[in-house]
Amino acid sequence: MSVKDRLIEDMKHAMKEKEAGKLRLSVIRMVRASIKNGEIDRKKEFDDDEVLDVLAKETKLRRDALEEFKKGNRPDLVETLEREIAILLQYLPEQLSEPEVRALVAEAVAVTGAATAKEMGKVMAVLIPKVKGRADGKLVNMIVKEMLSN
Repeated sequence: MSVKDRLIEDMKHAMKEKEAGKLRLSVIRMVRASIKNGEIDRKKEFDDDEVLDVLAKETKLRRDALEEFKKGNRPDLVETLEREIAILLQYLPEQLSEPEVRALVAEAVAVTGAATAKEMGKVMAVLIPKVKGRADGKLVNMIVKEMLSN
């Protein structure tokens, strides 16, 4: 079953749950709208990889907003965003832990022979296909910078 089909099935299920599935329904509808907008913009139907890109983008937007709401002392909105992120993560591949990301970064640094921060692009070119959709880009970027600055 494709990710888009799974979203449709989960949306139907959330609609049947009424109150219990209200947040889930809202998140799924928002994601489906983003997917549809992307398909209209690119004039083609998205495959699973492109749908996962949309899901990752929506998750990133919520994580960024989460940080701002924490700074603004808005626990009500923080809780809602955390629940939305949890729903979105169910559709993304299993996320890599920080030690797993560090191992992949070390491997990419070794493969490219990069030694300075100026060579970060080489490392990222090797690393991105391995972590795409499976790790937060900020975390990956931070670890690469850290390893290349030593």
